[in-house]
Amino acid sequence: MTFDSLPIAAIATAPGRGGIGVVRISGKNLDAVIAAVCGLAPGAQLVPRHATYTTFLDRERGMIDQGLALHFKAPHSYTGEDVLELQGHGGPVVLQMLLARCLEAGQEIGLRLAQPGEFTHRAFLNDKLDLTQAEAVADLIEASTEAAAKSASQSLSGVFSKAIHDLVAQVIHLRMLVEATLDFPEEEIDFLEKSDARGQLVRIRAVLTQIFNQAAQGAMLRDGLNIVLAGQPNVGKSSLLNVLAGSEVAIVTPIAGTTRDKVTETIQIEGVPVNIIDTAGIRDVADAGDEVERIGIERTWAAVAHADVILHILDASMGPTRADEQFIDRFPTNVPVMRVWNKIDLSGHKPGVDRMEDATHVYLSATDRVGIDLLRNELLRLAGWQQTGESLYLARERHLIALKAARNHLDAAEQLAAQSDQALDLFAEELRLTQERLGSITGEFSSDDLLGVIFSRFCIGK
Repeated sequence: MTFDSLPIAAIATAPGRGGIGVVRISGKNLDAVIAAVCGLAPGAQLVPRHATYTTFLDRERGMIDQGLALHFKAPHSYTGEDVLELQGHGGPVVLQMLLARCLEAGQEIGLRLAQPGEFTHRAFLNDKLDLTQAEAVADLIEASTEAAAKSASQSLSGVFSKAIHDLVAQVIHLRMLVEATLDFPEEEIDFLEKSDARGQLVRIRAVLTQIFNQAAQGAMLRDGLNIVLAGQPNVGKSSLLNVLAGSEVAIVTPIAGTTRDKVTETIQIEGVPVNIIDTAGIRDVADAGDEVERIGIERTWAAVAHADVILHILDASMGPTRADEQFIDRFPTNVPVMRVWNKIDLSGHKPGVDRMEDATHVYLSATDRVGIDLLRNELLRLAGWQQTGESLYLARERHLIALKAARNHLDAAEQLAAQSDQALDLFAEELRLTQERLGSITGEFSSDDLLGVIFSRFCIGK
């Protein structure tokens, strides 16, 4: 995706009908558009940052709508450019008419329809937001839980960016000392000892680890957890889904194989979005009764392969079968598996949790709704969620990748530090790469291709 500096316009409110709709324009020389569209008295102008009630006019000076016009002069606007917002009634037809009229009136200045995320992209280019704050705009809009919304607000306010900038400042300070030593080797000073370089490195890594942990928790809030319910037919997977969801989202019958395709329901546990995926009973494809069941079984294994946590549901009243033991070996080795022993109301087991060497075992009854809270708590624990009083950064996968890369470069720097001053040039290079990886998070070292990918995922009017 490529952007230019021409003025842009778009409907900034969500599609559909609403009480209010907004058309937003950003760019230079918007006076002609204001004069043509806003029904102002001759010689009158919009007062910057003040709402003016006016009539929105078509080409023949007929009324399209009535509403508020707000003019934000650069640089005091969302994008850092001149911005005009026309707030009218939220009908799709009237908003499209108003947008079309603005584009028509702005032909001479090159006014065009905005691309997805282009308003926020301009805010980034004009230093109104850094890259993490720009991404937080989209994350705040898309937040699916209250905790996710609060974390996105934290990132939007610059908390995440400040943590990264402070860390970069520490890296730069250490780099400065290293570079100075390389520039004046005749001083014959043991740099690592005199400047406490190793101590500084340890402190930098500790801060980086703390930031990564908070970012990883925030990523969980943003993306949610994919929890797959897997097990043989008729062990109570659908019943458990209904209990966790708090509604009858899956059909439950005594007939084995009722679930023929995966059923997904999103719930919240401690503010963390959790996607519970109920699947067809696991068995060999060759044992499928028909083509539909065969496809359902194949989709079950596909869902298992992409799970964050697998809940292997077993019938506590019958115990594990040979088929259960066979399927355990087919679960991905890099995905946590929890054995959930359902139907303890028939087996006589008490609700509880056993954290054993092979897996965590949870005993419950979906029918009697006993042991469900134990399951919820263990789900978060297995997924790595830790309830802390620290503010979380609603991080994305690219942030975590950059933080991991920075940590790897710091690890390499620590190994080089063990060689004393003999490897100072390599030590300096690892610090430079650390700074570069951290800078990519806030956009200081970002390619145009990366920016295009990020902003293309925004909605049109943002």
